Amino acid sequence: MADNIILIGMSGAGKSTLVRCLNFLEIPESGSIEISGFGRFVSDAGRLYREEQGGRRAVAEKELRQLRRSIGMIFQHFNLLDRSTVFDNIAYPLKYCGKSKEEIAARVDSLLELVDLTDKRNAYPSQLSGGQKQRVAIARALANDPKILLSDEATSALDPEATESILQLLKDLNKKLGLTIVIITHEMAVIKAICSRVAVMEGGKVVEEGPVYEVFSAPEREITRRFTEASSGLGKIGKLVESGAVELGSSPEKKLIRFTYTKDTVGRPLISTVSRQFGVDVNLLLANVDVVADRALGGIVAEISGSGADVAAALEYIGSCGVRAEVIENV
Repeated sequence: MADNIILIGMSGAGKSTLVRCLNFLEIPESGSIEISGFGRFVSDAGRLYREEQGGRRAVAEKELRQLRRSIGMIFQHFNLLDRSTVFDNIAYPLKYCGKSKEEIAARVDSLLELVDLTDKRNAYPSQLSGGQKQRVAIARALANDPKILLSDEATSALDPEATESILQLLKDLNKKLGLTIVIITHEMAVIKAICSRVAVMEGGKVVEEGPVYEVFSAPEREITRRFTEASSGLGKIGKLVESGAVELGSSPEKKLIRFTYTKDTVGRPLISTVSRQFGVDVNLLLANVDVVADRALGGIVAEISGSGADVAAALEYIGSCGVRAEVIENV
């Protein structure tokens, strides 16, 4: 099955620019783009070349248009033609590909069935809900049978129920069509629901990448940690420190700890166990459990206090049980 890949990062990190490079709407000044099934493209001074055996050749505008047709795109605000019916909105990209009316009608009807909008064939965008409009936009993006679908904040303008519906549709399309979907989002619901791989961007570069569960359970970069904590609520520890409600863990007798529980440890009663076994006090400040890539991922921020030896022994025991324990020195 093809991947659902998510791009995350703060505003201005370069996510949308990267996506526009992937569908060749923007050509970088330098560098290369390699897409499975498409080949390797090299940009030199803003001119695009295709690598072939024995060298490379410039990509003509006609070929560039064909490449763009092979990559679908859906947007946050649908971009539908208000004065055109659902049928005509979906048919729009097909009218410029030399298709006959019969071929266009057959293709549009099959797409309407795929996105469950057969009964809205002759409706206008003003007669549709937000979720239905996004389904029309998805069907239009699929009109030319793309191999890759790019989604730029496609669920941000939708209510939770519509978001869930669209995410399930994208997940189904990934399975049925073998379609790779690249998603830009800030929504944890999107990540948890459908994504298999994640790429984290900062300053125009991908700084961390991998299977979504592995990256979120053990983030290597501070930007990734901030994103996961903000999404789960664990990032609120900073406000507790600022308010004086808790202190940072610099003393051997009292430490502020961030615990990360993965799929194998979420159900274990470790906090009560270490409290009894090692004679330490554990004050739970924040806690969260998510399901990411169909696996449980839990996080706890807690104060642990007692004698220096007991605190150290308790933390060593927790680590031996497969739970990552990190002393929070700064926020």
